[in-house]
Amino acid sequence: MDTVTLYLDNGEELECQVLTIFEAEGQDYIALLPVDSDDRQSGEVFIYRYREDESGEPVLENIEDDSEYEMVDEAFDEWLDCNEFDELVSEEELDFND
Repeated sequence: MDTVTLYLDNGEELECQVLTIFEAEGQDYIALLPVDSDDRQSGEVFIYRYREDESGEPVLENIEDDSEYEMVDEAFDEWLDCNEFDELVSEEELDFND
């Protein structure tokens, strides 16, 4: 299980499981699910723009544009439809954030 540590604006650290890295309109995005059981049960999924820097290190960028976010949300929904996601969390419990 690949994980990523998010550093939130409030100073907290949040360990997340990488659900997938997917492409939408030529840009890569990453979907993350919190590892902690309390956060995980909320069904909150974090989606960011994804790229790797010159040294191959992952770089996550916030999605600021509403139209881009809607496009990415639809692409992630399609990914959910094509994959068995029930073992992690039910689709009805998901709350998409960037």
